[in-house]
This record gives sequence, C-alpha cells and structure tokens, in this order.
Amino acid sequence: MYVILVYDMGQKRVGKMLKLCRRYLNWIQNSVFEGELTEVQLKELLYEAGRIMKDDEDSLILFKNRDQKWLEKQVVGVERQSTDNFL
Repeated sequence: MYVILVYDMGQKRVGKMLKLCRRYLNWIQNSVFEGELTEVQLKELLYEAGRIMKDDEDSLILFKNRDQKWLEKQVVGVERQSTDNFL
C-alpha cells in the first residue's frame, strides 16, 4: 500500500521519530514521509512509533491508498527530496 505519514512530536522525540520513519519511508519534507509499505511493515512502524510517542502530546497521521497511481502529487516551490528513481 502507498502511505503518506505526517507527524508532530515533542522536541526530545522528533529525532527518534525521524530516524524510525527513514527506515521505512522516503523523507519528502519536514516531518512528512511517503512510500510503499506492506501490511506487516506498517504494523511494525506503528508499533515502534507508539513506543516513541507520548499519547497526550504527540500525533501521527497516515494517509493510505492501495496504489500510488491513484494519487496525484503536485509540488509548488522547492521539492525537498525527490522520490524519483534514476537508473
């Protein structure tokens, strides 16, 4: 499945969440990631995120779709990190 993940963490936890998300997804902008995940990978990511987060202070939002081709992406301004693959 194709996932867009957005998080808002306290300053002490933001580095750990960044590191975790980079293991599973492509970083595209501050606290925003995208990419393809299996159901198992998504469950692992959410479990590990839950261990980092403070429920009463932090948030994580997921946008999920079965396939990236059903999502149109438009970038206005500078694209922080392109997810295009060059061969």
